[in-house]
Amino acid sequence: MGVQTRSKFPMPFQAIPRRLKLWRGQQRSKLFSIPTKIVSPVAFPWTQDGAEDFFAEEPGSAPGTLRIDPDAAPSELIAIDYSRTHWNRQLLAAPTDCEPLLDSGSVTWLDVQGLGSEDVLRQLGQVFRLHALTLEDIANVPQRPKVEFEDDRILVLVHMLSPRGKGGGYFTEQVSLLLGGNYVVTVQEESEHDALEPVRERLRTDRGIIRRMGSDYLLCALLDAIVDGCYPAMDYYAQEIERLECAILFEPDRKLMREIYMIERDLLTLRRWMAPQTHAIALLMREQHPLISQDVRAYLQECYEHATDVLDVVTLYQELTVNLMNLYMSAVSNRMNEIMKVLTIVSAIFIPLTFLAGIYGMNFNTETSPWNMPELNWRYGYLICWLVMIVIACGLVLYFWRRGWFKNSF
Repeated sequence: MGVQTRSKFPMPFQAIPRRLKLWRGQQRSKLFSIPTKIVSPVAFPWTQDGAEDFFAEEPGSAPGTLRIDPDAAPSELIAIDYSRTHWNRQLLAAPTDCEPLLDSGSVTWLDVQGLGSEDVLRQLGQVFRLHALTLEDIANVPQRPKVEFEDDRILVLVHMLSPRGKGGGYFTEQVSLLLGGNYVVTVQEESEHDALEPVRERLRTDRGIIRRMGSDYLLCALLDAIVDGCYPAMDYYAQEIERLECAILFEPDRKLMREIYMIERDLLTLRRWMAPQTHAIALLMREQHPLISQDVRAYLQECYEHATDVLDVVTLYQELTVNLMNLYMSAVSNRMNEIMKVLTIVSAIFIPLTFLAGIYGMNFNTETSPWNMPELNWRYGYLICWLVMIVIACGLVLYFWRRGWFKNSF
C-alpha cells in the first residue's frame, strides 16, 4: 500500500483540521485550562539548560551501554491480558512474571513505567530476547523516533505529549513500543503523565473492536492515542499565538518578544521529533511485515494522516511565530514613528515662536539708533508680540489638523 500525501491547511485558526476542531468543541474543558500567560508551555527536557536535542553517547563508551538517569522514576510493570471474553490487569514484580501470559492464547500488553531500575530493564531484555543495542535505544532517552523490523518483532520509538494538569502546559517523553506475535511492550519514562488512558479504558469497557483484534491493532491504537495527544497542544499554541497577536497590535511590550521566542523554540523542538515520527509511522504502514495484517494497515493509514495533520500544523505555527516577530518589530517601529511625529509637530509649532523670542532677546541699545528695535518702545509692543505668537501657533495647529497629522497621534 502506498503512502498517500495530504495537502497542507490553508490558514491557521479558522482552518484547523477537523479532529482538532472536534476536540476543541468536546474535550477542552476535560483535559486542561488555558493559562492567561505563557512562559514555556511545553516541558521539553532536552531544550532546557542547553541540553542536546536527542541522546548523545559519551565519547569512547561501549555500544549497548545503559545510561540510567539518577532522577529517573523507578520502574513499575503493569500487565493487561485480554481476549474477546476476558480482561485482566495486574501489577508485576519482575518482567519474568509475564512469561505465563505470553504462552497463553490471549493478547498481552506489558506497560513498563519508569526507567530508573536497570535490573528491571536488563531482565526485560532477557525475557524478550532484545539485542543490547535495542535495549540501549529503549533506556537511553530521548532517541530519534524510528522503527526497526526484525523477523519476529517490531520496535517503534516515538515521543508522547501529555497535559500537565491544572498548571497548564505539557510534558513530553519517549515511548518505546515492542510488537510481538501476541504481545505489545511499552516502555515509558514515568507514570504520572500519560496519553494512553483512552486505550486502557477501551480495553476495560470492551468498547470498539480492540478486544477482538490482535496485538498489531493494539500497537496501532497506542500510536493513534499518542498522535492524538498532540492535538490539545496544537490548540493551546493556536490560542497563545492569537493572544500574542492581539497583544502586539494593541499594546506591544518587550516581554512579548520573549514569549514569542519561547513558543518558536518549542515548536521547533516539536517539529524536530514529529517529522521523523511521521516518517516512522509511514514506514510501519508500508512495510509488508507478517506481524501486521492487511486490515490493520488501513488503521495505520489513518494514524499516519493524523500525524501528518499535526506536523502540518506545527509547520504552520512556526511560520506564524516568525510573522509575529515581524509584526512586533513593525508595531515597535510604528510606535516610534508616532512618537517622532508628535515631537515633530511640537517642534514645528515652537520653531517660529523661538525665532521671535530670539529676535527680541537681542540686547540692542534703542537709544543709539532709531532702527534698533523701535517696537520695544511701543505702548502695546509686548501684547502685539504675544498676539503674533499665538496667531502663528494656532495657524500651524490648524494647518497640521487640516493635513491630518493629528490622527492617531494623541
